[in-house]
Amino acid sequence: MLLSVCPEIPGHPLHVIQRGRLHAACFFSSEDRLAYLGWLGDYAGHTGCAVHAYVLMGNHVHLLLTPSRKGGVASLMRLLGARYARHVVETWQREGALWEEGFDATPVHINRYVLACMRYIELNPVRARMAAWPAQYRWSSHRYNALGEANTLLTPHAAYAVLGRGAAARQAAYRELFKSVRPGGARRRLVSQSER
Repeated sequence: MLLSVCPEIPGHPLHVIQRGRLHAACFFSSEDRLAYLGWLGDYAGHTGCAVHAYVLMGNHVHLLLTPSRKGGVASLMRLLGARYARHVVETWQREGALWEEGFDATPVHINRYVLACMRYIELNPVRARMAAWPAQYRWSSHRYNALGEANTLLTPHAAYAVLGRGAAARQAAYRELFKSVRPGGARRRLVSQSER
């Protein structure tokens, strides 16, 4: 699995998108998603990557990752992609490639864009009309970042950490970033280029 377009810089976050081959489904049950998240946590620790935000959609995944060493994200995605694809073959007897050959990775260099990227990731189910509000979608980091739900997979990014002195203050400030979202997915403003 190849890293598309940008090099990794230790300590700099990347917005990673992994798509199912030909936009086909890559998750078929809740158990699949739980397995994927479990392996994401295992391999993130093994490759030295912090996970700040995620969403598991039906046919693709968005992750906000910060590698601690060069090549960490590429290693994480290779290991995770291969392990999860093997799970799909073993569980569902689905043959052929599960994922697109590479994955997209875009650097998120400026701290103010980290929060915009997290918001973009967690709004995917709302934009897809799978949920009226981000917190209604189980397979994202939103419940942790906005509501404080336990999630050992996630490591708060420094840009998130400075939102408030305590956890409740950070969560409240983070929820404010979603105030422009209307129920059902209609938004009051267009997504800016930095959020794409």
